[in-house]
Amino acid sequence: MQLPLVHISWALADNADRPGCDAFFQDVFGAEPVYEILVTPETEKMGLDREETLMMIGDAMVIPIAPAGRGAQEGAPLGDMLRRSSAPMRWLGLALKTNDLESADAWFAERGFKRHYDRGMEAHYFLVPRGQAMGMRLEIVKQDMPNEPRTAPDWSPAKWRDAHPLGIEGLQAVGISAPSLDEARELFADKLGWREIGTRELPDADCAAFAAADTVLEAMEGNSEASPLTAHARDVKGIYHLVFKVKDAASAATYLRGKGLTLIGNTDERFAIHPDEAHGRLIWLTEVTPDGYPEVGSKLGEVVGN
Repeated sequence: MQLPLVHISWALADNADRPGCDAFFQDVFGAEPVYEILVTPETEKMGLDREETLMMIGDAMVIPIAPAGRGAQEGAPLGDMLRRSSAPMRWLGLALKTNDLESADAWFAERGFKRHYDRGMEAHYFLVPRGQAMGMRLEIVKQDMPNEPRTAPDWSPAKWRDAHPLGIEGLQAVGISAPSLDEARELFADKLGWREIGTRELPDADCAAFAAADTVLEAMEGNSEASPLTAHARDVKGIYHLVFKVKDAASAATYLRGKGLTLIGNTDERFAIHPDEAHGRLIWLTEVTPDGYPEVGSKLGEVVGN
């Protein structure tokens, strides 16, 4: 099932760290906040257990989430999940858009996926827990995100490409560590129906790429026991990186170095801010489109039924 990407989320253990994380992405990536969920006396009475800012980076929405309110207490289900999931290089997962939640539920059920519904939200979304998707939680959503900009007919991410020094054209790929590419093919191609569009060798891994609606899922098998991908697939699991396409890699690298940030990788291919300086997450930048990859660009505004 081809469902466009709504957002990528990850967890913070302490809400005191969230403003600094949000500020980093706004300062370095030009992230634009479109909505903020905060604990207030009114929302706390309603049971709100987290705080988060929905931020756009080009055509992609990223959401760091931290426990707050009731979630700040040990034993709170969502708060405990966020604290467990807050380790460096660990992301929560992807949200994908459907206009027919009942049909999407039936489709996932036919393929053997167990679905979880949060009480009171049964008409809005369901979850495929991370244990069924190689460590990546999938959230299948029907409702639009608050203040969702991408469905507006006049919205464009061009300002990130043309006005911001990074020159981001869009989200190119989401990378996931895999115990083996055979297991990745069984999950992503056979069960989820995401067509394999190519293979290639990366410095630490063998990569198989799958077309996932409006992005690419890069499944990576570490090519040695010493590979960080091997350790990630064994100990962390799930999403390993994001890749943004930029119009000029050399200019983007110069901008980041000018901010005093340490870069890893090769600007001729793809490079990233060191995760230690990026709140424990690996986000690559590249001006190269690998063979078989589609052009970047969110298709969220084109969803009319699935």
